[in-house]
Amino acid sequence: MKKFQLALLFTMLYGACSVGQAQTSKYPFEVSITGKGNRAIVFIPGFSCSGDVWNETRKDYENAYTCYTLTMAGFAGVNPVGEIKFSAWEKGIATYIIDNKITKPIIIGHSMGGGLAMAIAADYPDLLSGIIVVDALPCLSAMMNPTFKSKENNDCSAMTQQIVSASSEDFLHMQKASIASLMSDTTMQDLVVGWSVKSDRKTFGDMYCDFSNTDLREKIIAIKCPALILLESYFANFKPAMKDQFKNLQTANLQYANKGLHFIMYDDTEWYNAQLKKFLTQ
Repeated sequence: MKKFQLALLFTMLYGACSVGQAQTSKYPFEVSITGKGNRAIVFIPGFSCSGDVWNETRKDYENAYTCYTLTMAGFAGVNPVGEIKFSAWEKGIATYIIDNKITKPIIIGHSMGGGLAMAIAADYPDLLSGIIVVDALPCLSAMMNPTFKSKENNDCSAMTQQIVSASSEDFLHMQKASIASLMSDTTMQDLVVGWSVKSDRKTFGDMYCDFSNTDLREKIIAIKCPALILLESYFANFKPAMKDQFKNLQTANLQYANKGLHFIMYDDTEWYNAQLKKFLTQ
């Protein structure tokens, strides 16, 4: 159980990840637009990651879709802008979709990006045609604390100060120590650690704190679009807890990877690609 809790804690720190080409203060991210299809996919990386985590995934769909790949402000070398809160980032992504008249896109999000996908689908139920959530839960903190309840006024100052004040050496060591719990593909570990090290520390601390205080379990009852939920293989040991997490998401299709850890796109690539292809061609 200690190993499980530790893995869950580090899962909060990461997510899926191409550094975008355009950013304005209006939106809390950079975005890279590729492909030329009539349909659209929005790719949201997870905590501290660059949109480059989606490179291998995206190339399979650029002929049929226009792809919008985000890197959130303050992460992976992108300048921080605006309010560092989960709800503000959710609103920023939804506003971008509306402003740019992106008709019924599918959102694919990893970890924190998967949380954002669920939040957008719940709060804007007619905006999307589907979501694919890659190893994210409606309330990760409840897996470590069954009595967890979000704090209305959550003070993140102490946590952020601890992260900001860490030396570069100590911060790098922390990221290197955690990555083995998140990814079994050792060839990609340095890349992901590099994204984290390039992230703005205040954004890192504030968003870590705010995301860990986020609970979407009741909100997801409002989701109407199809939802494919891809979970790492270890979560198969806790299927009752997984079902409880998603019990209010009536459209959820829960699938468990055969191997690997949190970065399913790297650790169980063949299975992951097959799941996406099946969902996107239905």
